[in-house]
Amino acid sequence: MGSLLKDIYSEEFYNSFSEIIGEVVPVFNAEKFKKLIFDDSWHILELKQRMRHTTLALHPFLPKEFHDAAKTIATILERLRQKNIKEVSLEYMFLADYIEVFGINHFDTSVKLMELLTPFTSCEFAVRPFIIKYGNKMIQQMVQWSLHENHHVRRLASEGSRPRLPWAIALPALKKNPMPILQLLDNLKTDTSEYVRRSVANNLNDISKDNPHIVISIARQWKGISYETDAIIKHGCRTLLKQANSEILSYYGLNDYSNLELSNFKIETPKVKICGNLSFSFTLHNQSNNIKTIRLEYAVYYLLNNGKHSKKVYKISERLLKSNESLNIQRKQSFRIITTRKFYAGLHKLSIIINGHEKNIDNFELME
Repeated sequence: MGSLLKDIYSEEFYNSFSEIIGEVVPVFNAEKFKKLIFDDSWHILELKQRMRHTTLALHPFLPKEFHDAAKTIATILERLRQKNIKEVSLEYMFLADYIEVFGINHFDTSVKLMELLTPFTSCEFAVRPFIIKYGNKMIQQMVQWSLHENHHVRRLASEGSRPRLPWAIALPALKKNPMPILQLLDNLKTDTSEYVRRSVANNLNDISKDNPHIVISIARQWKGISYETDAIIKHGCRTLLKQANSEILSYYGLNDYSNLELSNFKIETPKVKICGNLSFSFTLHNQSNNIKTIRLEYAVYYLLNNGKHSKKVYKISERLLKSNESLNIQRKQSFRIITTRKFYAGLHKLSIIINGHEKNIDNFELME
Protein backbone atom coordinates (compact mmCIF):
# COMPACT_ATOMS: atom_id res chain seq x y z
CA MET A 1 0.00 0.00 0.00
CA GLY A 2 1.27 3.48 -0.88
CA SER A 3 1.80 6.16 1.73
CA LEU A 4 -1.12 8.38 2.70
CA LEU A 5 -1.17 12.03 1.66
CA LYS A 6 -1.19 13.11 5.29
CA ASP A 7 2.21 11.44 5.67
CA ILE A 8 3.85 14.38 3.90
CA TYR A 9 3.97 15.62 7.50
CA SER A 10 6.76 13.32 8.56
CA GLU A 11 9.51 13.63 11.15
CA GLU A 12 11.91 14.28 8.29
CA PHE A 13 9.77 17.20 7.10
CA TYR A 14 9.61 18.79 10.54
CA ASN A 15 13.36 18.35 11.02
CA SER A 16 13.94 20.19 7.74
CA PHE A 17 11.47 22.95 8.57
CA SER A 18 12.89 23.34 12.08
CA GLU A 19 16.33 23.89 10.63
CA ILE A 20 15.02 26.65 8.36
CA ILE A 21 12.87 28.43 10.93
CA GLY A 22 15.71 28.22 13.44
CA GLU A 23 17.75 30.44 11.11
CA VAL A 24 14.98 33.07 11.15
CA VAL A 25 13.48 32.95 14.66
CA PRO A 26 16.06 33.28 17.45
CA VAL A 27 13.69 31.99 20.17
CA PHE A 28 12.73 28.88 18.19
CA ASN A 29 13.21 25.60 20.06
CA ALA A 30 13.14 22.65 17.70
CA GLU A 31 12.69 20.01 20.36
CA LYS A 32 9.80 21.85 22.00
CA PHE A 33 8.20 22.42 18.59
CA LYS A 34 8.38 18.75 17.64
CA LYS A 35 7.06 17.75 21.05
CA LEU A 36 4.01 19.93 20.38
CA ILE A 37 3.65 18.36 16.93
CA PHE A 38 3.97 14.70 17.87
CA ASP A 39 1.54 14.67 20.79
CA ASP A 40 -0.80 11.82 21.76
CA SER A 41 -3.38 12.79 19.12
CA TRP A 42 -0.98 12.99 16.17
CA HIS A 43 -1.51 9.51 14.74
CA ILE A 44 -5.30 9.96 14.36
CA LEU A 45 -5.15 13.35 12.64
CA GLU A 46 -5.99 13.59 8.92
CA LEU A 47 -4.29 15.90 6.41
CA LYS A 48 -6.11 19.17 7.10
CA GLN A 49 -6.12 18.46 10.81
CA ARG A 50 -2.34 18.08 10.69
CA MET A 51 -2.12 21.41 8.87
CA ARG A 52 -4.09 23.13 11.61
CA HIS A 53 -2.16 21.26 14.30
CA THR A 54 1.10 22.56 12.80
CA THR A 55 -0.29 26.10 12.71
CA LEU A 56 -1.08 25.97 16.42
CA ALA A 57 2.27 24.40 17.28
CA LEU A 58 4.10 27.13 15.37
CA HIS A 59 2.18 30.00 16.99
CA PRO A 60 4.12 30.16 20.31
CA PHE A 61 7.37 30.76 18.42
CA LEU A 62 6.20 33.66 16.24
CA PRO A 63 5.67 37.28 17.35
CA LYS A 64 2.45 37.86 19.26
CA GLU A 65 1.35 40.76 17.05
CA PHE A 66 0.15 39.43 13.70
CA HIS A 67 1.73 42.28 11.76
CA ASP A 68 5.14 41.21 13.13
CA ALA A 69 4.34 37.51 12.64
CA ALA A 70 3.54 38.25 8.99
CA LYS A 71 6.99 39.79 8.53
CA THR A 72 8.55 36.68 10.05
CA ILE A 73 6.54 34.39 7.75
CA ALA A 74 7.68 36.47 4.77
CA THR A 75 11.29 35.97 5.87
CA ILE A 76 10.70 32.23 6.31
CA LEU A 77 9.28 32.16 2.80
CA GLU A 78 12.37 33.91 1.44
CA ARG A 79 14.61 31.39 3.19
CA LEU A 80 12.58 28.44 1.81
CA ARG A 81 13.07 29.77 -1.69
CA GLN A 82 16.79 30.16 -1.07
CA LYS A 83 16.81 26.47 -0.13
CA ASN A 84 15.20 25.72 -3.53
CA ILE A 85 12.01 24.36 -2.00
CA LYS A 86 9.64 24.00 -4.96
CA GLU A 87 6.66 26.26 -5.49
CA VAL A 88 3.11 24.99 -4.90
CA SER A 89 4.28 22.96 -1.92
CA LEU A 90 1.24 21.35 -0.33
CA GLU A 91 2.98 20.61 2.95
CA TYR A 92 3.59 24.30 3.61
CA MET A 93 -0.11 25.21 3.44
CA PHE A 94 -0.03 25.57 7.21
CA LEU A 95 1.62 28.96 6.56
CA ALA A 96 -1.55 29.98 4.72
CA ASP A 97 -3.59 28.42 7.50
CA TYR A 98 -1.72 30.64 9.97
CA ILE A 99 -3.15 33.67 8.13
CA GLU A 100 -6.64 32.18 8.33
CA VAL A 101 -6.41 31.53 12.07
CA PHE A 102 -4.46 34.51 13.36
CA GLY A 103 -4.85 37.11 10.62
CA ILE A 104 -8.61 37.20 10.16
CA ASN A 105 -8.92 40.54 12.00
CA HIS A 106 -6.00 42.09 10.11
CA PHE A 107 -7.32 42.52 6.58
CA ASP A 108 -4.61 44.60 4.91
CA THR A 109 -1.67 42.68 6.38
CA SER A 110 -3.28 39.31 5.61
CA VAL A 111 -4.11 40.23 2.02
CA LYS A 112 -0.54 41.31 1.33
CA LEU A 113 0.84 38.14 2.90
CA MET A 114 -1.56 35.91 0.93
CA GLU A 115 -0.48 37.59 -2.30
CA LEU A 116 3.15 36.97 -1.39
CA LEU A 117 2.63 33.42 -0.17
CA THR A 118 0.22 31.89 -2.70
CA PRO A 119 2.81 31.37 -5.49
CA PHE A 120 4.67 29.15 -3.03
CA THR A 121 1.76 27.39 -1.35
CA SER A 122 -1.85 28.11 -2.23
CA CYS A 123 -4.03 30.31 -0.02
CA GLU A 124 -7.26 29.01 -1.60
CA PHE A 125 -8.53 27.70 1.77
CA ALA A 126 -7.25 30.61 3.85
CA VAL A 127 -9.00 33.27 1.78
CA ARG A 128 -12.50 31.88 2.29
CA PRO A 129 -13.10 33.05 5.89
CA PHE A 130 -12.09 36.52 4.66
CA ILE A 131 -14.80 36.37 1.97
CA ILE A 132 -17.34 35.43 4.63
CA LYS A 133 -16.20 38.10 7.10
CA TYR A 134 -15.48 40.99 4.72
CA GLY A 135 -17.85 40.24 1.86
CA ASN A 136 -17.55 42.64 -1.08
CA LYS A 137 -14.33 44.17 0.27
CA MET A 138 -12.58 40.81 -0.13
CA ILE A 139 -14.27 40.09 -3.44
CA GLN A 140 -13.00 43.39 -4.85
CA GLN A 141 -9.51 42.44 -3.74
CA MET A 142 -9.88 39.17 -5.62
CA VAL A 143 -11.07 41.03 -8.72
CA GLN A 144 -7.79 42.96 -8.50
CA TRP A 145 -5.90 39.69 -8.10
CA SER A 146 -7.53 38.40 -11.28
CA LEU A 147 -5.46 41.04 -13.13
CA HIS A 148 -2.20 40.22 -11.31
CA GLU A 149 0.98 39.50 -13.29
CA ASN A 150 1.58 36.23 -11.42
CA HIS A 151 -0.60 33.33 -12.59
CA HIS A 152 -0.69 31.78 -9.09
CA VAL A 153 -2.27 34.96 -7.72
CA ARG A 154 -4.74 35.07 -10.62
CA ARG A 155 -5.67 31.46 -9.90
CA LEU A 156 -6.21 32.32 -6.23
CA ALA A 157 -8.88 34.80 -7.32
CA SER A 158 -10.81 32.04 -9.08
CA GLU A 159 -10.05 29.00 -6.94
CA GLY A 160 -10.51 30.80 -3.63
CA SER A 161 -13.93 32.11 -4.68
CA ARG A 162 -15.35 28.76 -5.80
CA PRO A 163 -18.71 28.40 -4.02
CA ARG A 164 -18.18 24.67 -3.45
CA LEU A 165 -14.40 24.21 -3.29
CA PRO A 166 -13.69 20.60 -2.15
CA TRP A 167 -12.17 20.18 1.32
CA ALA A 168 -12.95 23.82 2.08
CA ILE A 169 -15.68 25.65 3.94
CA ALA A 170 -18.58 26.52 1.65
CA LEU A 171 -19.47 30.08 0.73
CA PRO A 172 -23.26 30.20 1.29
CA ALA A 173 -23.67 33.75 -0.04
CA LEU A 174 -21.93 32.88 -3.33
CA LYS A 175 -23.83 29.61 -3.61
CA LYS A 176 -27.03 31.63 -3.43
CA ASN A 177 -25.84 34.52 -5.60
CA PRO A 178 -22.53 34.20 -7.49
CA MET A 179 -22.95 37.51 -9.32
CA PRO A 180 -20.20 39.25 -7.27
CA ILE A 181 -17.49 36.92 -8.67
CA LEU A 182 -18.56 36.99 -12.33
CA GLN A 183 -16.31 39.96 -13.07
CA LEU A 184 -13.17 38.16 -11.94
CA LEU A 185 -14.15 35.07 -13.95
CA ASP A 186 -14.72 37.26 -16.99
CA ASN A 187 -11.26 38.77 -16.49
CA LEU A 188 -9.75 35.27 -16.56
CA LYS A 189 -11.69 33.71 -19.45
CA THR A 190 -8.79 34.23 -21.89
CA ASP A 191 -5.97 33.77 -19.40
CA THR A 192 -2.70 32.56 -20.87
CA SER A 193 -2.29 29.92 -18.13
CA GLU A 194 -4.14 26.60 -18.43
CA TYR A 195 -3.73 26.29 -14.64
CA VAL A 196 -5.87 29.43 -14.27
CA ARG A 197 -8.36 28.52 -17.00
CA ARG A 198 -9.04 25.12 -15.43
CA SER A 199 -9.81 26.88 -12.14
CA VAL A 200 -12.27 29.15 -13.95
CA ALA A 201 -13.97 26.06 -15.39
CA ASN A 202 -14.18 24.47 -11.95
CA ASN A 203 -15.67 27.66 -10.54
CA LEU A 204 -18.32 27.66 -13.27
CA ASN A 205 -19.06 24.01 -12.56
CA ASP A 206 -19.58 24.89 -8.88
CA ILE A 207 -21.94 27.71 -9.85
CA SER A 208 -23.90 25.41 -12.17
CA LYS A 209 -24.93 23.20 -9.25
CA ASP A 210 -26.94 26.02 -7.66
CA ASN A 211 -27.49 28.49 -10.51
CA PRO A 212 -27.48 26.62 -13.83
CA HIS A 213 -29.13 29.52 -15.67
CA ILE A 214 -26.15 31.77 -14.92
CA VAL A 215 -23.63 29.30 -16.34
CA ILE A 216 -25.79 28.70 -19.41
CA SER A 217 -25.94 32.47 -19.96
CA ILE A 218 -22.14 32.74 -19.61
CA ALA A 219 -21.68 29.85 -22.04
CA ARG A 220 -23.69 31.74 -24.65
CA GLN A 221 -21.78 34.97 -24.04
CA TRP A 222 -18.34 33.35 -24.23
CA LYS A 223 -19.02 30.97 -27.11
CA GLY A 224 -16.50 31.20 -29.91
CA ILE A 225 -14.15 33.71 -28.25
CA SER A 226 -11.29 31.21 -28.55
CA TYR A 227 -10.58 27.49 -28.49
CA GLU A 228 -9.37 27.85 -24.92
CA THR A 229 -12.50 29.69 -23.78
CA ASP A 230 -14.71 27.08 -25.43
CA ALA A 231 -12.78 24.45 -23.45
CA ILE A 232 -13.48 26.37 -20.23
CA ILE A 233 -17.19 26.35 -21.04
CA LYS A 234 -17.21 22.63 -21.82
CA HIS A 235 -15.42 21.68 -18.61
CA GLY A 236 -17.51 24.17 -16.63
CA CYS A 237 -20.72 22.58 -17.93
CA ARG A 238 -19.75 18.98 -17.17
CA THR A 239 -22.22 18.61 -14.30
CA LEU A 240 -25.04 20.07 -16.42
CA LEU A 241 -24.18 17.59 -19.18
CA LYS A 242 -24.22 14.70 -16.72
CA GLN A 243 -27.56 15.96 -15.43
CA ALA A 244 -28.84 15.98 -19.03
CA ASN A 245 -29.78 19.66 -18.80
CA SER A 246 -31.85 20.25 -21.93
CA GLU A 247 -30.43 23.73 -22.65
CA ILE A 248 -26.83 22.54 -22.49
CA LEU A 249 -27.61 19.46 -24.57
CA SER A 250 -29.10 21.79 -27.17
CA TYR A 251 -26.09 24.15 -26.90
CA TYR A 252 -23.79 21.27 -27.90
CA GLY A 253 -26.15 19.82 -30.51
CA LEU A 254 -26.87 16.79 -28.38
CA ASN A 255 -30.65 17.16 -28.14
CA ASP A 256 -31.37 14.73 -30.99
CA TYR A 257 -31.22 11.06 -30.08
CA SER A 258 -33.65 9.73 -32.69
CA ASN A 259 -32.55 6.88 -34.94
CA LEU A 260 -29.77 5.88 -32.57
CA GLU A 261 -30.18 2.19 -31.81
CA LEU A 262 -28.60 0.60 -28.76
CA SER A 263 -28.13 -3.16 -29.01
CA ASN A 264 -26.15 -6.06 -27.56
CA PHE A 265 -25.99 -4.45 -24.14
CA LYS A 266 -24.39 -6.99 -21.84
CA ILE A 267 -22.99 -6.95 -18.32
CA GLU A 268 -20.17 -9.41 -18.72
CA THR A 269 -19.43 -9.69 -15.01
CA PRO A 270 -22.84 -9.96 -13.31
CA LYS A 271 -21.03 -10.77 -10.05
CA VAL A 272 -18.20 -8.43 -9.09
CA LYS A 273 -16.00 -8.56 -6.03
CA ILE A 274 -15.04 -5.41 -4.15
CA CYS A 275 -11.60 -4.46 -5.53
CA GLY A 276 -12.57 -6.07 -8.85
CA ASN A 277 -13.85 -4.63 -12.14
CA LEU A 278 -17.31 -4.48 -13.68
CA SER A 279 -17.14 -5.26 -17.41
CA PHE A 280 -19.86 -4.38 -19.88
CA SER A 281 -20.33 -3.85 -23.61
CA PHE A 282 -22.87 -2.59 -26.14
CA THR A 283 -23.27 -1.46 -29.75
CA LEU A 284 -24.63 1.88 -30.96
CA HIS A 285 -25.86 2.21 -34.54
CA ASN A 286 -26.78 5.42 -36.37
CA GLN A 287 -29.80 4.43 -38.45
CA SER A 288 -30.36 7.91 -39.89
CA ASN A 289 -29.12 9.38 -43.16
CA ASN A 290 -27.29 12.16 -41.32
CA ILE A 291 -24.17 12.49 -39.21
CA LYS A 292 -25.08 12.53 -35.52
CA THR A 293 -23.27 14.19 -32.65
CA ILE A 294 -23.34 11.70 -29.80
CA ARG A 295 -22.39 11.82 -26.14
CA LEU A 296 -22.08 8.40 -24.55
CA GLU A 297 -22.14 7.91 -20.80
CA TYR A 298 -22.98 5.21 -18.33
CA ALA A 299 -24.46 5.43 -14.86
CA VAL A 300 -23.69 3.23 -11.88
CA TYR A 301 -26.36 3.06 -9.20
CA TYR A 302 -24.31 2.41 -6.07
CA LEU A 303 -26.06 0.63 -3.22
CA LEU A 304 -26.05 2.67 -0.02
CA ASN A 305 -26.07 1.48 3.57
CA ASN A 306 -29.77 2.38 3.88
CA GLY A 307 -30.75 0.16 0.95
CA LYS A 308 -31.27 3.05 -1.49
CA HIS A 309 -29.13 3.74 -4.54
CA SER A 310 -26.93 6.71 -5.45
CA LYS A 311 -26.47 7.41 -9.16
CA LYS A 312 -23.11 8.51 -10.56
CA VAL A 313 -22.60 9.26 -14.25
CA TYR A 314 -19.33 8.54 -16.10
CA LYS A 315 -18.45 9.80 -19.57
CA ILE A 316 -17.42 7.33 -22.29
CA SER A 317 -16.93 9.63 -25.27
CA GLU A 318 -18.36 12.46 -27.34
CA ARG A 319 -17.98 12.21 -31.11
CA LEU A 320 -19.60 12.25 -34.54
CA LEU A 321 -21.26 9.09 -35.80
CA LYS A 322 -21.66 8.81 -39.56
CA SER A 323 -24.81 7.65 -41.29
CA ASN A 324 -25.24 3.88 -40.86
CA GLU A 325 -22.10 3.70 -38.74
CA SER A 326 -21.90 1.36 -35.76
CA LEU A 327 -19.83 1.81 -32.65
CA ASN A 328 -18.82 -1.12 -30.46
CA ILE A 329 -18.09 -0.13 -26.88
CA GLN A 330 -16.42 -2.21 -24.16
CA ARG A 331 -15.72 -0.70 -20.76
CA LYS A 332 -14.61 -1.57 -17.24
CA GLN A 333 -15.59 0.16 -14.01
CA SER A 334 -13.28 -0.30 -11.06
CA PHE A 335 -14.52 -1.15 -7.59
CA ARG A 336 -11.15 -0.79 -5.92
CA ILE A 337 -11.40 0.69 -2.45
CA ILE A 338 -11.10 4.50 -2.43
CA THR A 339 -11.37 7.09 0.32
CA THR A 340 -14.22 9.02 -1.33
CA ARG A 341 -16.71 6.16 -1.60
CA LYS A 342 -17.67 3.21 0.59
CA PHE A 343 -18.91 0.12 -1.22
CA TYR A 344 -21.71 -2.09 0.11
CA ALA A 345 -22.25 -5.64 -1.05
CA GLY A 346 -25.56 -6.27 -2.76
CA LEU A 347 -27.56 -5.42 -5.86
CA HIS A 348 -26.26 -2.50 -7.96
CA LYS A 349 -27.48 -1.17 -11.31
CA LEU A 350 -25.89 -0.03 -14.56
CA SER A 351 -27.41 1.97 -17.41
CA ILE A 352 -26.26 3.44 -20.73
CA ILE A 353 -26.94 7.11 -21.50
CA ILE A 354 -27.12 8.46 -25.06
CA ASN A 355 -27.32 12.24 -25.45
CA GLY A 356 -28.71 12.56 -21.96
CA HIS A 357 -31.31 9.82 -22.38
CA GLU A 358 -30.97 6.76 -20.18
CA LYS A 359 -31.34 3.31 -21.72
CA ASN A 360 -31.18 -0.34 -20.72
CA ILE A 361 -30.85 -0.40 -16.94
CA ASP A 362 -29.62 -3.79 -15.74
CA ASN A 363 -28.50 -5.28 -12.43
CA PHE A 364 -25.24 -6.70 -11.16
CA GLU A 365 -24.17 -7.96 -7.76
CA LEU A 366 -21.26 -6.57 -5.79
CA MET A 367 -19.76 -9.16 -3.44
CA GLU A 368 -17.34 -8.90 -0.54
